[in-house]
Amino acid sequence: MRKILVSNDDGITADGIARLASVAKRFGEVWVVSPDRQYSAMSHAAMFWDPLTVTECDFPIEGVHAFSASGTPSDCVYLGINAIVPGGPDVVFCGINQGINVGKDVQYSGTIGAAMEAASRSILTIAVSEDDCRNHGITDRYLEQLIGELIDEPLKKNEIWNINFPSGSSEEGKGVLYDRTLSSDDVYAGGCRVISQDGNTTVYKCGSERGCNEPEGTDYGAIVSGYVSVGKVRNYSC
Repeated sequence: MRKILVSNDDGITADGIARLASVAKRFGEVWVVSPDRQYSAMSHAAMFWDPLTVTECDFPIEGVHAFSASGTPSDCVYLGINAIVPGGPDVVFCGINQGINVGKDVQYSGTIGAAMEAASRSILTIAVSEDDCRNHGITDRYLEQLIGELIDEPLKKNEIWNINFPSGSSEEGKGVLYDRTLSSDDVYAGGCRVISQDGNTTVYKCGSERGCNEPEGTDYGAIVSGYVSVGKVRNYSC
């Protein structure tokens, strides 16, 4: 039976990871290794200098082996590959992330960082993100289908499948667009805004706005048009 490792950056209690693990069970035996707290925007950060605490825990999906860890998302994947999944996983799923990971988002995303940790070890990896976890009818409609299509599709080392779902009811889904390239949207634009000042100390709020570059053929363009986006993302070392 196929061994599947599932991780995320939103933490072990996030609804998205439970939903992803539930679908993953239809394709093999599932181990969940996830941060014990919210770790979004951690990219590929790792805590090599600190011991990592791993705790086996209850999980809302029956039959899933679940563990929380004190490390980052990429730490969790490293632990899953090297210490927790017997013999290592055949496939790694990361998500379902709260918020899309398109364009320049992928540089910051802990979900993508975790996926790249697995991809660097030549394990087939699928990252899954959605625009609004409160309105995930489109995700529920297409997720199993897309995993079934991609789970045996070969990838190069340091390359992942990146799936992004728009928000909306099942009926609102317009379909799936494949081979999407990364948008060049200026994510986290807007510069730095002063929140407060006290003597020599200044508090800033930085980069809270997304640009609007959504050309045809890109991942962000697909999402804003109401389509599911499927594409490949390659690490810098490819």
